[in-house]
Parts: sequence; structure tokens; C-alpha cells
Amino acid sequence: MMLELLLLFSLLLVGAYFLLHAVFLKLPRCRSAVELHGKTAVVTGANTGIGKTTAMDLARRGARVILACRDRRRAEAAVQEIIQETGNSQVIFMQLDLASLQSVRSFVDDFLRSESRLDVLINNAGVIIGGKTKDGFGMIFGVNHLGHFLLTMLLLDRLKASGPSRVVTVASKAYEMGKVDFNLLTTQRDVGVDGSDYELFLMYCHSKLCNVLFTYELAKRLQDTDVTCYSVHPGPIQTEIARSSGFWWKILVVPFMYLFFVDAVSGAQTTLHCALEPGIEHLSGHYFDRCSPRLNIESKARDDATAKKLWELSEGFCGLA
Repeated sequence: MMLELLLLFSLLLVGAYFLLHAVFLKLPRCRSAVELHGKTAVVTGANTGIGKTTAMDLARRGARVILACRDRRRAEAAVQEIIQETGNSQVIFMQLDLASLQSVRSFVDDFLRSESRLDVLINNAGVIIGGKTKDGFGMIFGVNHLGHFLLTMLLLDRLKASGPSRVVTVASKAYEMGKVDFNLLTTQRDVGVDGSDYELFLMYCHSKLCNVLFTYELAKRLQDTDVTCYSVHPGPIQTEIARSSGFWWKILVVPFMYLFFVDAVSGAQTTLHCALEPGIEHLSGHYFDRCSPRLNIESKARDDATAKKLWELSEGFCGLA
């Protein structure tokens, strides 16, 4: 009798788990049927996870896709996989290390020399790791925000010339826990104090708020152009972003992620929606979640003064002021 009850309980538990995924955790799909033949897209961090899935979809639609990645070996393997899966040979690796502003500039120089247009820029790459960039900024702030800020600024003229074009920046709902401490940014060139896994996670939250504020300010500066921009929350996704985390984080958090988070294909859908869906141009600057704009997001994510100050500080850090 006890064995039968245990078996019944196990079946109920498994059923509840699959019901949870099917009803509550399942994310909507991008339904756009847009084809991208003759279009060019750049996807940062495209050798794994959401970035690779995004690049795969864009290639399937006929786009020329540039995988902008730091790790040559992994990126070239991703290029071959995408070509094999999609039959699109116009998939190319170009070296980009977002932890180096010089690498960003070199990437842009190479891109502008070799590519005549840019229709979609996907600022996808992200890290949760301590340390400093090659320019002395906090790694999380430097890669997640500042590298993408400079990349976008240097590619804006090509985006405008290719319009209508779009910039999609992968943020996160974690922005809700974020804040922008300008005193810390000015004195330490960072968004937090490097330390425990939890402190690194908070720094990640701060950087994601920077992503949302950057998109908000960018949209205002792109008014009367053919370039629109969006920030997105991909959802609770199983990715490798925490691969450098500490022992206890991996023991306590990673198993939870694998049980209750969804795959990278699901995580790419809101990015694809914002990159492809016709008729959302009037929502430029907005934050999207589950393929829909979130019009009631926290006020700190649409704070004009903070967004403007972050922009100006970022310009100074990047030598653009």
C-alpha cells in the first residue's frame, strides 16, 4: 500500500511539474513571417544560448548574419552549425570582445569596411562575472552596458542609412532590483562592489537597468529617423551566463534553473518579435516581455534625468563626448 501511495504521489508530482511548464512557464512565440533576404543582422554573444538561437532564426529567414563574439573557436563552431541547420551560407564570425573598447572600435571598422548595410543590431551578450575590463571598468557594467553602448553609437550611421532598421537590447526583469549609483560610477567606474555571488547578481541587475534606460534615451534621440529600438526581458531561461559563478551558487541556484527555467529557443522569442514584427515602430524605446510591450514598468526605468545622465557619462567613458 505504501509503495502504491508513493508511486501515485510521484506521478502527481511529475504531472504537476509538466503542467507548470505547459501553463505557467511556457512563453509565447514570435509569429512574424517576415523574410530577411538582402538584409544584414549583427548578433553579439551569438555562439551559445539565446544569441545562437536568435542568429539561427534570422539565418533561416535569409539574412546575412554576423556572429559578433569573443571566443573564435566556439563562434566558428556555431557558424558551421547554423549554416548546416539553415542552408544559409551567409553566416559569418567577426571578432568582438565587449570587455575592450578598442576591440569594439576594431569590430566596427572591420564591419563598415566589409558590409554595406545593417538592418538589425541585437545587443545580446551578457555576463555575471567579477573583475575589470581592459579599460578598467567593472566587467558586468563594461560588457553588459558600456560595450554595447559604444557598439550601437558607432553603428548608428549605417543603421540610419539602411533604414528602416532596429536595435534590440536584451535586458532582464532583474532591472527591477537595479539602481544607478552615479557617485559609484564616477569614482569606481562600476555599478557595485565586486564580492559574493549575490553581490555580482545585484551588479547584473544594475547593468540591466542601464540597458533599459539606454534604450529609452536612444529612442528619444532617434526620433525622426528610420531606426527604432527596444529592450526585452527574455524570460526565465537556462543559459550559460552564470557559468563562472561560485560553488554555492551552482549548488543552490543552477539546479533550480534547470527545473523551472525554459530553453534558449523560448528565450529568443521576444528578441525576435522586436526585431521582426511589423507595426511596432511607435513603441520604440519600450521594454518588452512575452512578445508584448510593458507599459506600466517601474518609473526608474523611464526616468528622463537618469537616462540622460547615464548617456552622457557613457559618452565620456567611451571617448565620444
